[in-house]
Amino acid sequence: MTNRHNGGMPSTNPALDPEVAQRLKRDDAGLFAAIAQQHGTGEVLMLAWMNDEALARTLATGEATYWSRSRGQLWTKGETSGHTQKVLSVSLDCDGDALLLSVEQTGPACHTGNHSCFDAHTLPWGSNS
Repeated sequence: MTNRHNGGMPSTNPALDPEVAQRLKRDDAGLFAAIAQQHGTGEVLMLAWMNDEALARTLATGEATYWSRSRGQLWTKGETSGHTQKVLSVSLDCDGDALLLSVEQTGPACHTGNHSCFDAHTLPWGSNS
């Protein structure tokens, strides 16, 4: 299904397995949350959004592909920055409304240049406030 002569992208749009598609719960825009977690350490790197096509491409290529809500299009992590995510596994949560991607992150995961999207703003809570 994957054509390695065109950058590893499938030569045609891959189809999502119907059993997987049936288990997914999507929002009104057809999206579901995808959490990227560093393989080996378990560090949460980022949260992004996927639709069926993004998930199908991710599963077919092993490269994290997401849906940009602001641009209204698919994007593969690292296509412009070089900060890629090699996907090692994908798990669907018990409710079917979120995915957990175990990835090997190259470079920062956050578009701000931080290693993780959760590095910069820890909120005060409990006795820390």
